[in-house]
Amino acid sequence: MNAPLPVVFAPLLQPKPWGGTRLATLLGKTLPPEPIGESWELVSLPHAESRVARGPLVGRTLAELVAHWQARLLGRAALADGRFPLLIKFLDAAENLSIQVHPRPAVGDPLGWQPGVKHEAWYVIHAEPDARVYIGLRSGVTPKEVAAAVGSRRLVELLRAWPARAGDCFYVPSGTLHALGAGLVVAEPQTPSDVTFRAYDWDRVDACGRGRALHVADALANVRYDVTPEMIVPARAAARGSTGPGEQVAACPRFRVVALHHAAGRATVDLGGEPAIWIVLSGAGRLRSAGGDCAFQRGDVVLLPAEGVTGAEFDAEARWLEVTIPCGE
Repeated sequence: MNAPLPVVFAPLLQPKPWGGTRLATLLGKTLPPEPIGESWELVSLPHAESRVARGPLVGRTLAELVAHWQARLLGRAALADGRFPLLIKFLDAAENLSIQVHPRPAVGDPLGWQPGVKHEAWYVIHAEPDARVYIGLRSGVTPKEVAAAVGSRRLVELLRAWPARAGDCFYVPSGTLHALGAGLVVAEPQTPSDVTFRAYDWDRVDACGRGRALHVADALANVRYDVTPEMIVPARAAARGSTGPGEQVAACPRFRVVALHHAAGRATVDLGGEPAIWIVLSGAGRLRSAGGDCAFQRGDVVLLPAEGVTGAEFDAEARWLEVTIPCGE
């Protein structure tokens, strides 16, 4: 394990009561018979660790790569609580997800570095007709109204509902009440946290008539009332990615997401000395590096180290999201 090279990790599949089967049909995942709601593609948490799926480093963990390659992998990117600073998922919502909230950033920590904070973006890969997401409170909603509605369907009426179509992108700052709606498959770049407080679960029950636990007190303590529509759906902007011009679809102090595409053929990859993550939405090809090549295809999430990646060859027209980690901002 000398020179760093791009790697693809084995997905960690998460059964969910609201999950489905479309990660197989849309992204080529091999799924078990039970409904799968989430595929964790790149993660380093105490209870979940990605392992390299193929190639000379097969079986190595993300934490091992970080410890061995250090700045050659991370560039100037900072770790989050000693771990890789991003988590990448695919989500398949056959039913509505619970209305939930993640820990709000502390007043003295505007970038949200404390453990538990979970800023996330949803890039819509597939949307059924009339699909929607629920993000943020309607204008004028008060803490008293939220406290009276939490745990009941009345909470839905207090949320903003956004129509969702393929290619849309929504940003969800930690502390925002939100729910991914039924009929959606999304890519989710986020900060590395698995702390979620459920405020309402659509009166869903299991085969024994039991509902999932709610976390009413924690949810109410962490709801933000300052999240605006402009934060949730920011204006898109032209941006430069590692292979050329693209479109910035989401950005916050902890990550930036640029949509890129390239025709079949070769491309130079310029990461500027920083790492990147490619979420491959279509197409296939290979990344070239001093440490070796890495093949990729639809549904792969590829970690590109800060050092050594030189180019790519695309077997067919490809589309991907490039997630980078802002440094020194």
